Amino acid sequence: MNPAVELCSYPGLDERIVIVRAGDEVDAVFVRTERLNVMVDTLGTPELCRIALDLLEESAKARPLLVVNSHMDWDHFWGNSAISGRAPIIAHAAALDRLRDASTQQVLKDKANQESRFRKVELIGPDITFCGSMVLNGGDLTLELIHTPGHTPDHIAVWIPELRICLAVDAVECPIPEVWSRSGHDLRLIQTSLTRIRDLDARLIIPAHGKTSSPSIVDENIAYFEALADRIGILSESQLADPQLGGMDGFRLQDFVAVPDGIPSDTLAFYRACHETNLGATVHARIEKLKSA
Repeated sequence: MNPAVELCSYPGLDERIVIVRAGDEVDAVFVRTERLNVMVDTLGTPELCRIALDLLEESAKARPLLVVNSHMDWDHFWGNSAISGRAPIIAHAAALDRLRDASTQQVLKDKANQESRFRKVELIGPDITFCGSMVLNGGDLTLELIHTPGHTPDHIAVWIPELRICLAVDAVECPIPEVWSRSGHDLRLIQTSLTRIRDLDARLIIPAHGKTSSPSIVDENIAYFEALADRIGILSESQLADPQLGGMDGFRLQDFVAVPDGIPSDTLAFYRACHETNLGATVHARIEKLKSA
């Protein structure tokens, strides 16, 4: 069953920006400008996207619609077929590589076998791609699409300088983001992206998960990765090779971030898995450093 879709806001959030929330699954964002409407992500199914568009109908009148896919993770772009043919879809060029990868089709096949709501999903890619950055001029508002890799190779965040608001999507997450792979390279990418977002000096930071708009979450994410590196940095090579490292005191998720009381067990399991990936990437980065010394 699809989660319920609702339109939300945050304290201090400009009325031209609407949070499109699909339960606890994901948040998309709708931005209304003088010249155009921009939908950042299309949720996890075409049905969810259509419901969102119906709810946004009053806000969306008399302006052309553009869609931005922040990255090719299922919960952010599987609603694209509800948009296809109605509005251009924009994404980073690296999104095409992910879309063509066999693993993307496999994820859809697996999820369709698990839940019937995914059986009508059609994988629709972007119409327009870019490298580096791209600017959408809405007249009163500017949307700067910034490549922020690390969570995924194709990830982009959206900076609205007139309002000093960053739509950080999954580059920033509460309690922690997840690095793309257990490689030192991807770890460095996500840390660079977090630093870039921090240096925007945003008034509000809006991720797609965690239901927060506080800029402090960026500092907390950066501090989390720094703490991982510090703790891993004191281990010997034999300790680094321990496959049970993530379960040891001092290296568990709760040893680095506060786990909210009452967090659902499946959500907790998800973030523990994210932490394991981040821990593995930190270990590999440390091993690379030792080998190059």
